Amino acid sequence: MPGAQERILRRRINSVKATKKITRAMELIAASRVVRAQQRANAARPYARQITKVIEDLAASGASVDHPLLRDAGEVRKVAYVVLTSDRGLAGAYNTSVIRATERELHANQLAGVDYELITVGRKAAAYFRFRNYRLAASYEGISDKPTYENAREVAEFITNLFHSGGVDKVILAYTEFISIASQKVTVRTFLPLVPEETIAEVGSATAVAAYEFEPSPEAVLAALLPRYVEARLFAALLDAAASEHANRQRAMKSATDNAEDMIVRLGRQLNRARQDAITTEIMEIVAGAEGLKGNQGDDEDLLLDRLDPIHLFPQHQEQQHSAPGHV
Repeated sequence: MPGAQERILRRRINSVKATKKITRAMELIAASRVVRAQQRANAARPYARQITKVIEDLAASGASVDHPLLRDAGEVRKVAYVVLTSDRGLAGAYNTSVIRATERELHANQLAGVDYELITVGRKAAAYFRFRNYRLAASYEGISDKPTYENAREVAEFITNLFHSGGVDKVILAYTEFISIASQKVTVRTFLPLVPEETIAEVGSATAVAAYEFEPSPEAVLAALLPRYVEARLFAALLDAAASEHANRQRAMKSATDNAEDMIVRLGRQLNRARQDAITTEIMEIVAGAEGLKGNQGDDEDLLLDRLDPIHLFPQHQEQQHSAPGHV
């Protein structure tokens, strides 16, 4: 039995060591990807700042902000939820946190009598909501790891068409905002309709005096820019979500690697105890065998002495001594 236990423990230690190599490799890969994702998010910010600056100049020039993307439906009867998750797991609570925040918001609106539509980005959100029989208006997969502006344009176009057609009265975006490698925050906010004051003053104030002439008109330029602004906002959210995914995966894999090291230490101690038990058992068996051989050897010596007794060796001599008269 001790030998069998040792084999089991060695097999488990080898298995944990193999798992540790995988988690360590995934940790290093995630660490390199989160840096690149952060660089991409930083590189996309100047475009967002510039398009917001143009909207500020348009507002300062007196352009009307009457646009379908800015309309307020008044009574909200149907809400679309855009959920940004990952295509792969092993990222800690990254996917679960976004999905639960979306589900809480959805249930709260359902209690108020508001219907819903779901647009998911990433396999994890789609699998979760399909398994629980939620309706999915659209599902996008394969873009969460490294999103491009074309991906953002495709999703934004579907959302804006759904909003323009009156299919929904409000669009809510749920994603993980990337603050730093050590800090990410789940965010659930209104995506559409755009609030005029927030749109114009998201980066700076609209107090700048416009020194430009717009053709054909400021209103036409604003109408063309607002869809691009929606795309830029969604692209920024996709980049934040991608960076947050890699940061969460790095932490999760580091924790798994540390746990594997602790498990290897614990299993090593159990293996040492099992080996000590086996060695002790073998020593006891050797001692018991030696004692048994020693006892058998003593019995053989007594038997030999009995056979060497003079009565047995010289029986006639002993009988003559007993029969001789007057022998002292």
